[in-house]
Amino acid sequence: MANTTIYDVAGAAKVSLATVSRVMNNPEKVNPETREKVLRVIKELGYRPNAIARGLASRKTTTIGIILADVSRSATAQLLGGIQDIAKKYEYSIKIFSIGNDEDITEAMRIVIAEQIDGILFLNDELEKEQMKIAMDAIKDAMIPVVLSNVFYDDEDIPCVAINYENATYEITKQMLEYGRKNVYFFTTARRYSVNTQKEVGYLDAMKEAGLEPKIFRTSGDVSINSLHFKEFFQNNKIDGAIAVRDSIAISFMNVAQDHGVKIPNDISVVGLQNTKYAILSRPTLTCVDTPVYDIGAVSMRLLTKFMKQEEVAHNRVLLPYRFIRRNTTNS
Repeated sequence: MANTTIYDVAGAAKVSLATVSRVMNNPEKVNPETREKVLRVIKELGYRPNAIARGLASRKTTTIGIILADVSRSATAQLLGGIQDIAKKYEYSIKIFSIGNDEDITEAMRIVIAEQIDGILFLNDELEKEQMKIAMDAIKDAMIPVVLSNVFYDDEDIPCVAINYENATYEITKQMLEYGRKNVYFFTTARRYSVNTQKEVGYLDAMKEAGLEPKIFRTSGDVSINSLHFKEFFQNNKIDGAIAVRDSIAISFMNVAQDHGVKIPNDISVVGLQNTKYAILSRPTLTCVDTPVYDIGAVSMRLLTKFMKQEEVAHNRVLLPYRFIRRNTTNS
């Protein structure tokens, strides 16, 4: 076949680019069955490796692509911290790609894949389902190992590391109700995020189980915007409990509430669903579901390493443990 590329070989053999390159450069590192399959495809297609292809497996640096939406969020920074610490141990190089949901996802993924990265950690939870499908299909077609890090997607074959946000939010909502709160609001973002959707389901289940009407208030993650929303909120709503998908939203609400003469936690109990550094800087300090974001990043990097090395993996999806941190915004 004229102009056959390493991508054609990988696709026909149903293996990764790295595996094809290892067969050509370090065949002893590939199991015999896979090695024979790749060699057979190379012969059938008449593939002649060029200098770039020959260098893929022997290059000194393994490069990890990190796809995210916004590096400025506190939780994202913690996630990257866990990833980076493990990447250093393996002497990996990291390339960060920021992709917004207003971009051409097909073109954005083409740029990522063209960088010849060895694995992808996907941190972007802002994409719509159709956009996620485009991104995941592009990664599959390129046969690049990928792990979703604190992101949820319907395809269970795609590896994922997170916590069970649905259960965590259900449990903390139920506890708030058991302590006598009845008008418990759920503060979430107007823009849909995969993690926040999981949290919302948990809240809804607890409220419906208690026979109470769910009360969801959608706002912005931008404090300058949501503080205005909360000022309007206090004019028309009765509330004695608040659960927020982000600590920053919980604290913004709490600040506005106290400006209106509300006593926290006597009048309103407030809970955040992250436990970022802002939780202990707020006054009063914020009760939280502690999401081990750093650990999620570190475990994601270790899991991706296993897939890149083609090692056996017991579980495709890893849900880490979480805990509740009681501080001064709740009575219990």
